Amino acid sequence: MDKVDALPRSPELMGREDTGLLVVDVQERLIDLILGHQCLVWNVGRLVRGAQLLQVAVSATEQYPRGLGSTVSELAHLLGPIPDKLTFSCGGCPELFEQWTERGIYKILVAGIESHICVQQTVLDLLANGFHVYLAVDAVGSRRQVDHDVALRRMDASGAILTSTEAALFEWCQVAGTDEFKQVSGLVREEAPSSN
Repeated sequence: MDKVDALPRSPELMGREDTGLLVVDVQERLIDLILGHQCLVWNVGRLVRGAQLLQVAVSATEQYPRGLGSTVSELAHLLGPIPDKLTFSCGGCPELFEQWTERGIYKILVAGIESHICVQQTVLDLLANGFHVYLAVDAVGSRRQVDHDVALRRMDASGAILTSTEAALFEWCQVAGTDEFKQVSGLVREEAPSSN
């Protein structure tokens, strides 16, 4: 009997080559109002750095930056050019998804704010357009807990797959014992900022 190195990977798992990270509207004038915003920004930053390390595609958006400001500085320096939008859904930036589709990216991990507005509308539009959508629940937030909780339930019921920052990082990494794994482990071991 031939030895099998591993079972085939589940199509439910995110891979480096078929997944993109979408950072939704983490902007200056709104971020301080978001519950647990320091941890949220920290988790989004870890996802971006992990994605860059593992060569996972990353894009971001800004909602009406003239009114809500630019992406927070902790993240802006990690990201390339960021398109702005007036639609709440990132579907208002179709070029992002066209580029990803051309590269064979059909799974999207979503992070950002606010859970019940721009994140939720983006997730529902992506699902309706045939993408497999994952939601890093510790990297999304709203101003009010009820809005956040109801949005998570609605997105889950609609077909989004709920996950966490740490789970996503290790899912992308896939295997231990490599230099990449050591760097991802370093991201995971970072100390979280104090919650507020």
